[in-house]
Amino acid sequence: MKTELFYLLLTAILTGVLWVPVVVGYVVSRGPLTPERYKTAPTSPLPDWVNRANRAHLNAVENFAQFAAVVLIAQAVGVSTATTATCAAVYFYARAAHAVIHISGFGHFFARTMLFTIAWIAFITYAIVVLMRAVA
Repeated sequence: MKTELFYLLLTAILTGVLWVPVVVGYVVSRGPLTPERYKTAPTSPLPDWVNRANRAHLNAVENFAQFAAVVLIAQAVGVSTATTATCAAVYFYARAAHAVIHISGFGHFFARTMLFTIAWIAFITYAIVVLMRAVA
């Protein structure tokens, strides 16, 4: 498996499991789902970390499609370089750290924004390399 596909797989797994803290938070703060609660969702406030976990999951979902598209297009047109492999790794690790920082609520040094930006730069760099190689 190419490095880029490996990190796409890890990113998909990360995105696919980020809902777990949200559900755990709901159950811990509101109790297990009952038939009555299934019909009408409870409206009691959730702890801040549960709201952050939900936002972290949504953010991961919102950013996954474009990363996946670029990786898959690169594979389809045969573009795989040291730069694309590095970008895929940086993207995954930045997104994983972003999720941890987001859920934890760590607010110093604009850590969440910095990690999001690092992942975005890795994505854009990857996309530019693919575009330049595919068009050339």
